[in-house]
Amino acid sequence: MASGSHPVDPESRTRLRAGGLSLVVGTGLLFVKFEAYRRTGSAAVLSDALESIVNVVAALFGIGSIVFAGRPADRNHPYGHGKIEFFSAAFEGGLIAFAAILIVYEAIQAFLEGPELRQLDLGLAIVLGAGVVNALLGIVLVRTGRKYSSMTLVADGKHVLSDWWTSAGIVVGLALVRVTGLQVLDPLVACLVAAQLFWTGFHLVREAARGLLDEEDPELLARLVAELGPRIGAGVIHLHHLRARRAGRFHHVDAHLVVPEFWPVERAHAVSDELAASVIRALGVEGELVFHTDPCRRAYCRECDVAECSVRVEPFAARPALTLEEAVRPDEARPGTRAGGGAGLEPGAPRS
Repeated sequence: MASGSHPVDPESRTRLRAGGLSLVVGTGLLFVKFEAYRRTGSAAVLSDALESIVNVVAALFGIGSIVFAGRPADRNHPYGHGKIEFFSAAFEGGLIAFAAILIVYEAIQAFLEGPELRQLDLGLAIVLGAGVVNALLGIVLVRTGRKYSSMTLVADGKHVLSDWWTSAGIVVGLALVRVTGLQVLDPLVACLVAAQLFWTGFHLVREAARGLLDEEDPELLARLVAELGPRIGAGVIHLHHLRARRAGRFHHVDAHLVVPEFWPVERAHAVSDELAASVIRALGVEGELVFHTDPCRRAYCRECDVAECSVRVEPFAARPALTLEEAVRPDEARPGTRAGGGAGLEPGAPRS
């Protein structure tokens, strides 16, 4: 087993600073947008303000999840606390969907009662300015979250970026109201904003569910295969049953290594530990890579390049390139092996 050697504390502080920035900016924009609604009476502007409430609540919850996710593994949580970030993302997605429902309700009320808009020029300026600030904040959060593998920051950043598109739509809608004089466009714009928000919330919940259910991550597995493939050889005969999952920013990977059946346990473990450490370093992630070592049982002779083998039954031919399909599947029975055991494995031969 190998663990990542990247420093945790500085990265945690960076995540917390990003979360704190989101909270401060979101709180400021919340007051600005409600002031814009008070001055304009626009249902569309109100929809933007309601979304800002979600931003603030999500930022508070996100800071808490980042702190909890940074705690080391313990006896009660042997895989760490990182999955709290997926809960945070799901919570934020649910809040966004709820805000969309509130916006539709307010838009219907405005449509039935008849909107009474005022000071549209001021409202346009405020909403546009708030949207630009959200766009910049969202870019910072998404980049920081991806760099430091924080699902919470990525979700928060995507939500804030969606707020920018919300503001842009509202600006276009209010501009049309101002040009055409059709005030009924205002609640219609609010409904369009709600639909976009609901889709954003649904997408965040779905992404969080993928993490909570340990759905296969093809990108991560492809990176692992790219690092493991060139390292097969010199006694590491074959690799199979590769699995990987994330718990927040922590990566937990395990696989089976096939090694010569006559190797002592100590040698097999030393080779597997060295391989695991080198792959974790190359990936540049926090986490662990655990190998289970299997004896070759003389079934891999044609792809084994160990020259000093005394039990070989076939000459070495070639070592095939490791593919993703080969790496992830459980090992299949090979010619010369018996179900439940290894043909030709002599009694007393050491296993690892």
